[in-house]
Amino acid sequence: MQIHDHNISVNNLSVWYGSAQAIRDVNIQIPGRKITAIIGPSGCGKSTFLRAFNRMNELIANNAKTEGNIIIGDLNIYDPNLSPIEVRRRIGMVFQKPNPFPKTIYENIAWGARANKYKGDLNQLVEHSLQQAALWDEVKSKLLQSGLSLSGGQQQRLCIARAIAVHPEIILMDEPCSALDPIATYKIEELMRELSKNFTIIIVTHNMQQAARVSDYTAFFTLDENNVGILVEHGPTEVIFKNPKDVRTNGYISGRYG
Repeated sequence: MQIHDHNISVNNLSVWYGSAQAIRDVNIQIPGRKITAIIGPSGCGKSTFLRAFNRMNELIANNAKTEGNIIIGDLNIYDPNLSPIEVRRRIGMVFQKPNPFPKTIYENIAWGARANKYKGDLNQLVEHSLQQAALWDEVKSKLLQSGLSLSGGQQQRLCIARAIAVHPEIILMDEPCSALDPIATYKIEELMRELSKNFTIIIVTHNMQQAARVSDYTAFFTLDENNVGILVEHGPTEVIFKNPKDVRTNGYISGRYG
C-alpha cells in the first residue's frame, strides 16, 4: 500500500454520529506531497472530516456512520475488506494537545515500530525519525528520559517523530499548534514545510495566519441552514485568501464572522 505519491479523491463524503449529521456531501481533490489547510468556524465538521482519512471517527463513537468514499491512488480506504488498523498505520495523526506516551523519548519512537514488527535497526530508526522532526539535536543526550519531561513544543515534535517512525504516507494534524507558544509554533510550521517534501499533510487550523503561511491549498468549511458541515470552496491558498469565489469564504477570512 504505497500511497504517498498519489492525489486523494474525496467523493460524496458524509458522516453521522447517530442521527446527527456532522458533514454532508464533501467532494475535494487533495494533492499529494503538499500541505492542505482545513479552515472554518467552530463546529463545522473540520475535525470530523480530518478523522475520516484514517477512520478514527469509528473509534470516537460507536454509532458513527460514513457514506461516500476516500480514494488514495487506486485504494478506497472505506473498502470493507481493508483493515482500519492498516489504514491508521499508513495515515498518521498528530493531535491538538501533545500526547507523548509515559515512556522514554526512545520508547516513544520505538514502540510503534515494534508493534508493527519492524525488522531494521531501531537505534537508526529512532535517530532518523527525531532528525526528521527537527528534535534530534535537542534530545540525543537524554533519550532515556521521559517524553513527558520535554517542553510542550518539544513534546509535539516528539509526537510528529512518533508518527513518522511507522512510515506513513499521509500525516493528519488537528490544531497542532493551538497549545503552543509563538516560538514553538514557528518551529512546528517550519517542520511542516520540510516534511511536505516527503509526506502529504492535511492540517485543521483556526489560525488564519497560520493557514496562509504554511499551506499550499486551503479548504473552507461552514455550516448549512441545518447546522451540518459543508465544504464551501477549496483551491490554492493564495487564491482562497486573496480572491475567494464565495461571499461566505470572504466573510470568514476577513473576520466578519466565525
